[in-house]
Amino acid sequence: MQKLIAEAIDDFGIQDRAILVGPVGCSIFMYYYLDVGNISASHGRAPAVATGVKRARPEAVVFCYQGDGDLAAIGGNEILHAANRGESITVFFINNGIYGMTGGQMAPTTPLGQRTTTSPRGRSFEVEGPPMRMCELLATLDGPAYIERVALTNARQNMRARKAVRKALRNQVEGRGFSFVEILSPCPSGWKVPPEEANRWVEKYMVPVFPLQVFRDLDHSDRLPKGIDVSKGGGIPFAADPPVPAAEAPEGGSVARGTIGEEALTLSGFGGQGVLFAGMALAEGAMREGLEVTWIPSYGPEMRGGTAHCHLRLSRQPIASPWISRPTSLIAFNQPSIGKFAHAIQPGGLLLANASMVKEVPDRKDIRIVRIPSYEIASELGSAKSTNMVMLGAYLELTGAVDQESILAAFVEKGTRPGMLESNRRAIEAGRRAAVEAEQA
Repeated sequence: MQKLIAEAIDDFGIQDRAILVGPVGCSIFMYYYLDVGNISASHGRAPAVATGVKRARPEAVVFCYQGDGDLAAIGGNEILHAANRGESITVFFINNGIYGMTGGQMAPTTPLGQRTTTSPRGRSFEVEGPPMRMCELLATLDGPAYIERVALTNARQNMRARKAVRKALRNQVEGRGFSFVEILSPCPSGWKVPPEEANRWVEKYMVPVFPLQVFRDLDHSDRLPKGIDVSKGGGIPFAADPPVPAAEAPEGGSVARGTIGEEALTLSGFGGQGVLFAGMALAEGAMREGLEVTWIPSYGPEMRGGTAHCHLRLSRQPIASPWISRPTSLIAFNQPSIGKFAHAIQPGGLLLANASMVKEVPDRKDIRIVRIPSYEIASELGSAKSTNMVMLGAYLELTGAVDQESILAAFVEKGTRPGMLESNRRAIEAGRRAAVEAEQA
């Protein structure tokens, strides 16, 4: 099946637009085999992740590859609602009637009477209920445009599966709506039978329960919102936020003005240093400038004293993924942050280090390295807790990514006390002066 998908992607010339969303199960190693965009999703959540990707990148060809345990069990809610909404994505559903990767347990699609490790006497109607027929279930919804069930048992059925795969992907390219292809597939290792016998087992026991047919074949391109170019895959636009009144609108930083492109920033240090708060403050300020923003935190079992970092993206365009593996900038509050993230900074990027705790920096000539004694500066201002604002101010001076007043205005909106607001302002401005001095040294 994966070869059929790869063939269709190549024939349609959509490799640079294709994005695989692979959850736990059948697609867990699929990114090894397909040279396309890839996002790993939590168990069962692929349709939800694919929805977000497609809405953020309407021109992309987004497809999920899921097994029966993943899609019909833990992911039942996600597939139902994605199908009901008619999301312009493609879903390939591998049905082998068993949890093939985790020991051969009973799946939602296991036929009645089939023995598994969790139904050693065979699946019974009275205890486990009948198998779920996902094509029939989704066909009761108005959202899907194309639903078909095929099998991989012989050359004839393989060719039919090939046509279904190509149609499901072509539908998305042409903006026809949600496509779902269920594939009855043998699982020799899970069933503990030779491959030839596994093929016969599908034909003898699965096809009578899961008939091979087209359940839905419609063109839903007329349901797309007006103004969407269906040749690029459709998509669902969101209403723009109301503009900030002209009198209140900040001038905007370099990202908002278009002086620099997307900024991918990682802030890292110990819990208690205000790392996450600094990232959130920058995010709030960027949103006031009308930027697209993502902020995701990560911290150890105990925030205070444990490790803490966050990833922050700023862009004028929709952001497909919040994760950052190659930051354009790194703000390192301590030495361990250097070892963890400095090597990944993009060439031409920025390393801003807290010289109070960072004694060694990498010997890289392809990045800009600036060190400021933020702890000492904050202490001179009267509060060592302002170290994070000093570092934030230095970052603003070095990149101009966001206007300082946008961040301070966000503090006001959040109800920051006047005394704290003034303390933050002084720390930010001190950090900016320190950055200028460090550059001139």
